[in-house]
Amino acid sequence: MNDKTLWQRYQDWLYHHAGLDLYLDISRMRFADPLVDQLKPKFDKAFQDMLALEGGAFANIDENRQVGHYWLRDPDLAPLEFKKEIMETLDQIEIFARAVLEGSIRPPEAPKFTDILSIGIGGSALGPEFVAEALSADYPAMAIHFMDNTDPAGIDRVLNQLKDRLRSTLVIITSKSGGTPETRNGMLEVKHAFELQGLDFPTHAVAITVPGSKMDELERMEGWLAEFPMFDWIGGRTSEMSAVGLLAAILQGVDVRALLSGAREMDEATRIADIKGNPAALLALAWYYAGDGKGAKDMVILPYKDSLLLFSRYLQQLVMESLGKEKDLDGNLVHQGIAVYGNKGSTDQHAYVQQLREGVPNFFATFIEVLLDREGPSIEVEPGATSGDFLNGFLQGTREALYENNRDSITITIRQVDPRSVGALIALYERAVGLYACLVNVNAYHQPGVEAGKKAAASLLDLQRRVMRAIQTSAGPHSISKLAEICGSPDQIEAVYKIVRHLEANNRGIILRGDPAKPSTLEVASC
Repeated sequence: MNDKTLWQRYQDWLYHHAGLDLYLDISRMRFADPLVDQLKPKFDKAFQDMLALEGGAFANIDENRQVGHYWLRDPDLAPLEFKKEIMETLDQIEIFARAVLEGSIRPPEAPKFTDILSIGIGGSALGPEFVAEALSADYPAMAIHFMDNTDPAGIDRVLNQLKDRLRSTLVIITSKSGGTPETRNGMLEVKHAFELQGLDFPTHAVAITVPGSKMDELERMEGWLAEFPMFDWIGGRTSEMSAVGLLAAILQGVDVRALLSGAREMDEATRIADIKGNPAALLALAWYYAGDGKGAKDMVILPYKDSLLLFSRYLQQLVMESLGKEKDLDGNLVHQGIAVYGNKGSTDQHAYVQQLREGVPNFFATFIEVLLDREGPSIEVEPGATSGDFLNGFLQGTREALYENNRDSITITIRQVDPRSVGALIALYERAVGLYACLVNVNAYHQPGVEAGKKAAASLLDLQRRVMRAIQTSAGPHSISKLAEICGSPDQIEAVYKIVRHLEANNRGIILRGDPAKPSTLEVASC
């Protein structure tokens, strides 16, 4: 296309939301009008399905649950039995956070809480991490730290950073069931750290969980500082605007009412049953075109703002857990999904943009543009150009360079990174995922693959217990294959080998003798 034709296409497909001052440009996706006409019946059904979802349809078929994250920012849409709970929970969170920040709720060992330690996994971590990176002040009211894995060295690093400030740290533990291994392990490690310093853990601990869960029972038994509910109709990847994300955000000084307002306003825009007038539908259209409705191309997220660095990680879970499905709603084997990765501009231009422009064309890019460079004036780093001008130039130049080489892209533009715009971005992608899932006929609101991984991990830990028992109770040494037989798992020789190798590395009472390059020659003994 020539410049004049591209300019006209840009205007034809540009979406602008006046209230949020958000732009969406899909003009550099090379779809043709016939595709839009072809997809219209699918979109009509998708709009109806989303309406049913917000009306209370049971969409999480694995757990027979409703999916109501939209109700969090507009409780008037929620069933009556949930509306009051949503509103009261937000009020309670704000009251509690205000008391913590003012010092009327304080730790026994310090005049005020100074730090937050957030323990969670998946959506219970990624949302709060993204919002903290995007919206917390340079010097927030409370500094936040995250424990989002069961990596012992990572746990030690967080605890070493806190050191003596552990006595003034508020610990927020988020788990729907209370039995998620990573979160439980983090909690036990932190409790141990409190005990080593002679500190009273329950007076520092806040639970965010489903009433009646294992964590709820523990909180009540030990008398923790507070508990806030997780709703069983909220999935982890859409939980940022529940207590999961809001409590930590308020404690950092984030205006969560504005966050909710931005999401609510975007929800209203993405309910419009018209492709061109609905920004989430435009995204879903672009995704469908890019991957031929089969996820054939990756989604590369390129935010040109440091504060949005974690947006790609947040979207990885939202998009990939929602859309990555083996079977469609009719039971057909489809292997759907869209792979998501990204970093930030202009860092990427010195990293992988070389491949994006000239390598395998197996992706489409999404640029996130922020119009406001900074609060206050900027110096000129060259005559007539500021640092922000360079950043904008790099974005526009990369977009043009990709298009010239037949690489498609989407551009989302916001005026500034603030709570309303971040809330709008979250809501925009939540709806786009839901609409796209309808287009390709998969369920965006269950995650059987995640549960399969958890079951496999539990099985391996059970095997480890049998391995340790066998080593401790039977006369050795044993070969790896013999040890597998003693454990009753002769077909899991490799798993047994990897278990004993890990145990030996961590001085767990095991010695391995033989050639490490030839595992079949190794003998296992206790020490």
